[in-house]
Formats: sequence, C-alpha cells, structure tokens
Amino acid sequence: MKSLKIPFLILTLAALVITASCADRVDDHPEAVGEADGPLRDESSTAMIESNNLTYPAYVAAPAPSRGGGDGAIYPGVVMIHSFNGLEPGYRDLADRLAASGYVVIAPEWQTFDETPLDEAVDGLVEACAAYLIDREDVNGDRLGLTGFCAGGRYTMLFLPQMEEFRSGVAWYGFPYSGGFNDETKPADLIDGLDAPMLIIHGTGDVPSPISGIYEYAAALDAADKYFELKVYQGEGHGFMINEGERSESFAALDAEGEMARFFDRTLKG
Repeated sequence: MKSLKIPFLILTLAALVITASCADRVDDHPEAVGEADGPLRDESSTAMIESNNLTYPAYVAAPAPSRGGGDGAIYPGVVMIHSFNGLEPGYRDLADRLAASGYVVIAPEWQTFDETPLDEAVDGLVEACAAYLIDREDVNGDRLGLTGFCAGGRYTMLFLPQMEEFRSGVAWYGFPYSGGFNDETKPADLIDGLDAPMLIIHGTGDVPSPISGIYEYAAALDAADKYFELKVYQGEGHGFMINEGERSESFAALDAEGEMARFFDRTLKG
C-alpha cells in the first residue's frame, strides 16, 4: 500500500502546482476577462472650434484606441448642448459615459462669449461641431446624433428639423413653445421640417417648462406624422439629470440616461 500512496501524493502535488500556475496567469491580466463584452475605455480632450470668427472650447470624449493603437474602429458621433448653467462636470461625465458606450461626443461651451446668444450663433457652433466630428477618422459622419438639456433641449428641438447632418436627437426638458433668450423662432413652428426621430425626456414637476406644453408639442408631432418617443418622469423637476453640477444618480436620472443610450443605439448604430 505504501508504494501506491507515494505516486498518488506526487500526482496531487503536481495538479496543485498546475492549478496555481493557471490562476497566476489570469490574475496577471484581469482586464482580458470579459473585455470584448464590457464597456470601452474612453479618453477626453479639449478641441477649439471656430465659428463666426470666434473660437470656442469644446469637451471631447471618445473611445480610447486599443492597447496596440490605430485599431481603425469607427463610431457614431454626438453633439451635446449643455444647459444655461454652463458645461458643468456632470455633462463631462455624461459625455465620458457615452464614449464608453461607443460614441465620440463633443460638448461645446456655447456661452463662452455671451450667456444669452442669438440662435444664429449657437446654430453656427453646432454646425461647426458636426463638421469637426465628420472630419475625424474615428467617426462615421453619416451617423450623428444631437442632444441637449434645458436651453440645449430647446436647441435640439430647434436645430434637428434644420440640420441634415443629424440622424436623431434627444431633447431633455426643452422649451418647444419658447423663442429663447431673444424671442426668436419657436421649435414648434418647425415641426413640418422634422425628419429625424426624436426622444423627448421630461418631468411632470418641471416649472420653467410645464409638462402641459410638452404634451401639446407631442400632439402636434403626432398630428404631423413625425416619429418621436416621449419619456415622462412623474414628479421630476427641471434639470433633474444634473444635481449641484454633478451627474445625478437618482432612479429617474439613471433610467433617463439609459433611455438616451438605447435610443441612440437604435437610431445611430442600428
């Protein structure tokens, strides 16, 4: 019996050594586990965008190249228009998270020279941002989206019917019946020109932009046979996506962020 125990013990020790060796190899490269199915890494930078003889800074977030570099991947692009409160950290965070989902995002600081600019000035800047995305080697210029919050929501409603560069848009708590800072064109007056699908995100507790106006706008879109989706959050007020400058992690905010990502996936990646 002793002669049988010794070989068995040797085999057991050998198996333990092999198992430990395999475990060490996995631990040495934990990022390889599930890499193909997980979120992409993202990298950010600042671009200087020229429009109407002025130069605006813009935050840019994009999926990072693979470790070898130059992987040749091409992604949809998104222009993100911040609220009246400026390009707060929460918007940069949102841009980063979209980039990690496979988008190249540019968020221009449209109030750089004027807190309440004419629509024409913002129009030119958004067009210049779209051109910037189209010129990038990692962007599919035929698959651009537009999104905006608060005043940026109005701009999304206003520009989407006028700019052929964008295939879809997401308007966060916008103002469809407002002429903006300088009492100019109302987005609702441009419904007939809208061809791109639009997602509208709003809260029933919104005081600056009452939900009744959003329902009226939705009814007008429907009557004009324009494709839109409407996501309403009961009790949520204006600007619920950003809390004290940071991206909110409330149930409504996280759910709405997912709605935007899925909408862009369907309209820009599908």
